[in-house]
Amino acid sequence: MRIAFALFAGLLSLGVQAAPADFVSFDRSLWPEQLDSPTLFDVASRAEILSFARVLHESEMLDEQALATRLGLRQVNLPVVRAVRARLWQRLLTSYQQAQRSCEQDASFCYPVESMADLRMQAATFAGDVGTFYTGWVEPSHQFHTRYLDEQLRKAAVFAQSTSEVDKLSEHERNGDELNDRMFLLTFVGGPAAQGGSTDAMTDYLRRQKLDGIFFVLGNRLQQRRDSGPLAGLYAGQCVGIQGWEYRSHAQWQGWQDSLRRSQARVQADLPEQYVPLFRPPYGQRRGDGEAFMASQQLRVSLWDIDAQDDGPLTAEASAQRVMTLMLLWRKGVIQFRDSLPKAQPALEWLLQHTAQSGIGWEGCREYGVGE
Repeated sequence: MRIAFALFAGLLSLGVQAAPADFVSFDRSLWPEQLDSPTLFDVASRAEILSFARVLHESEMLDEQALATRLGLRQVNLPVVRAVRARLWQRLLTSYQQAQRSCEQDASFCYPVESMADLRMQAATFAGDVGTFYTGWVEPSHQFHTRYLDEQLRKAAVFAQSTSEVDKLSEHERNGDELNDRMFLLTFVGGPAAQGGSTDAMTDYLRRQKLDGIFFVLGNRLQQRRDSGPLAGLYAGQCVGIQGWEYRSHAQWQGWQDSLRRSQARVQADLPEQYVPLFRPPYGQRRGDGEAFMASQQLRVSLWDIDAQDDGPLTAEASAQRVMTLMLLWRKGVIQFRDSLPKAQPALEWLLQHTAQSGIGWEGCREYGVGE
């Protein structure tokens, strides 16, 4: 009983220190237009950028204690929070200026933004008058972005104790900033699933769509899959990186180096043509002193900035709608799905169907996987 109580107390303490992540999506039917042209993609993009800028501006008005209370934490790491906020502002400015290029074709949500000061001013006054056509979108969008921002700030607030994808540890890590405007990379984690399961269905679907992605595999699952039947053809036309031998944090695990060596050797032996030298850390957690070892293995950390959250209560469609909203917000990025779970494929199908005419592009997995 004492052991059980101690475990419960530890979990309770952890819950106070770091509240569980929200699973949040946005109902795209509340946006009154289809993304059936590059110009309409830009209109929706400008709207989401300004909506998020508004909540980012509002969050800066909170003092340290109010922010900690809002995030469900006892304390926050303000230097990291401020650094993440600054990075978000810079990315918003870049994204908005790129989305402005079509303002001559459609002036909706077009405001004179030539500097950070201009963007901050628009953020402070946004939603005062967006027109009746968009009225039904304003408040639900504000609610979505408030919860999404809380996700990011919560991770920033505990970054010193628990690293995540919210920030890079060095310039050698990759997180999607390298991509061009309107370009997105598909990535998949947690697999492979058992033979004939969701990984087989996903890779087959991608080949039929003439698309590719990076599948970050777990060494033990790849070993199990290899022992149950041939791997030939499973990842044909795709790229394969590693997540380590097991799906567990590589930040505190004493065997993290062996985990990377074993999984890397397994993939290089079984899938040499598909292998790319990238490591996707489970939960985004990795060591700050691990860069030298990574370099010795010719590996780079590959993070993500658009999470489908297809491992929680969101439906496949809600997961896809979350991804679409974040694609509009950031205009480029690395999307993370979980091919080991059945929701990923219908979510991706919905996403491709609803962005087919939007003017976006999909980054080739090998160009990204071996690129600088």
